[in-house]
Amino acid sequence: MTPAEILSTDLAEAAQELREMDQPFAFATIVRTAGSTAAKPGAKALLSADGTIVQGWLGGGCTRGAVKRAALKALQDGTPQLVSVAPEDLLAEKGVSAGDEIDGTRFARNGCPSRGTVDIFIEPCLPTPQLVVMGASPVAQALGVLAPQFHWSVATGLDNIKPHQQRYVVIATQGQGDLEALKSAFAAAPDYIAFVGSRKKYTALAEKLVAAGISQSGIDQVQAPAGLDLGAVTPEEIALSILAQLVQERRSALKQNDA
Repeated sequence: MTPAEILSTDLAEAAQELREMDQPFAFATIVRTAGSTAAKPGAKALLSADGTIVQGWLGGGCTRGAVKRAALKALQDGTPQLVSVAPEDLLAEKGVSAGDEIDGTRFARNGCPSRGTVDIFIEPCLPTPQLVVMGASPVAQALGVLAPQFHWSVATGLDNIKPHQQRYVVIATQGQGDLEALKSAFAAAPDYIAFVGSRKKYTALAEKLVAAGISQSGIDQVQAPAGLDLGAVTPEEIALSILAQLVQERRSALKQNDA
């Protein structure tokens, strides 16, 4: 077995461990080098949530700071990053400065004596988004069955949120503790809240939420009624319409980060 094959196995095992713990991480791959560099194209590393290398190798300390900054940004935005680490005089020749970003490439200064250039692609791997389904109604049960098939981590409570994990809440209590469920959802400050029920019913609940001190802007952001208008009737169909809207919301957020 070659060193590269051993390294790939180690990276895969380390990545799997982090996935099982729902921990964010990033892959870094050297895609191009010029001049004298310790690491060559194809070298890979696994970066933890704080941007440090936990497995693999990208050369010496010349790229470490730039890689860490790019990894933190990738994990924050959920989008890949391309960083080019080059000597200051070469950056000047290109008309760029350290920290500039042009056409998707962020530039950083290489202050090492080797004076090589290293281009590194960093890909974030974030925890599966969490879908909290509140309630025990038929719609809630149908959502719990359907959502994992579309890569949602389903929970019934608002505990155990992981760093960098998106959280979406669907309140499907349907008459069994609606107001308390809404208050709990607002207290948890998730990325998204949807309410299964009529617009008229939510309007009545909204008045009580205002009286409880919930901001009007937050109340207005709740999707009520939950789900796309598919003409759904059965609990399974309603769950499908809600999941379709969740996917739409999630993908829209990713596109905004890419812009």
